[in-house]
Amino acid sequence: MRIVDGMTTHPEAPETLVPAPARVAVVTGGSRGIGRAVSLRLARDGLAVVVNYAGDTAAAEETVRAVTAAGGRAVPVRADVADERAVAALFDRAEEEFGGVDVVVNAAGRLALSPIADLDLAVLDAMHRTNIRGTFVVAQQAARRLRAGGSFVGFSSSVVGTQPPAYGAYTASKGAVEAITLVLARELRGRDITVNTVAPGPTATDLFLDGKTPEQIDALAKAPALERLGTPEDIAEVVAFLTGPEGHWVNGQILRANGGLV
Repeated sequence: MRIVDGMTTHPEAPETLVPAPARVAVVTGGSRGIGRAVSLRLARDGLAVVVNYAGDTAAAEETVRAVTAAGGRAVPVRADVADERAVAALFDRAEEEFGGVDVVVNAAGRLALSPIADLDLAVLDAMHRTNIRGTFVVAQQAARRLRAGGSFVGFSSSVVGTQPPAYGAYTASKGAVEAITLVLARELRGRDITVNTVAPGPTATDLFLDGKTPEQIDALAKAPALERLGTPEDIAEVVAFLTGPEGHWVNGQILRANGGLV
């Protein structure tokens, strides 16, 4: 059989076209913020979406409803990204529900701000458990399960480059994500799978806005050359490019989606 304009032809009846199998995405942290925007955007491209979430069941179910209301397919699956057994079960569910996995987007993350001298080490451990161990665990399952032609997208932050005060622990965790990106891409040589990391700049999500004054938010909005905060939808478009056919030549890269922040 062969693919013609997204349709499959049967050799015994070449003139008969049937839909090609749908691609499947696992989006961690997929119920809120950037992860929710990514879930909705990939669903628009026709992917079935497994919406992973840590604890907010209502938000995950609402995201799934939004996908299905638009004619897409999605299921919510709760899992701690740092728990290897839970993540293996997450991928099992994707395979059972939709037949396989073609795209993995690890948008789950945790942010805590503090000067290095004052940071509670329990907070450090919790953040690094999600941001570093969680990325590694999800990447490990992606490396084992992604089908040929697939993509893995991790998430860093543009603060790895700007390095502002109070971001030491968070920057360290995201620097680790960037460090494994090209390594994983090279380890998947020969399987036609891309590995990239998106590093957003200031983006208007609850995670980013929490605890900031209007004056701080205004100053951050003016920092990029485009003089505004990014939106979750801005970042979702970048992910859609990297996981779609147009972006499949991009591999092993850190893409700073930040409106010209330096």
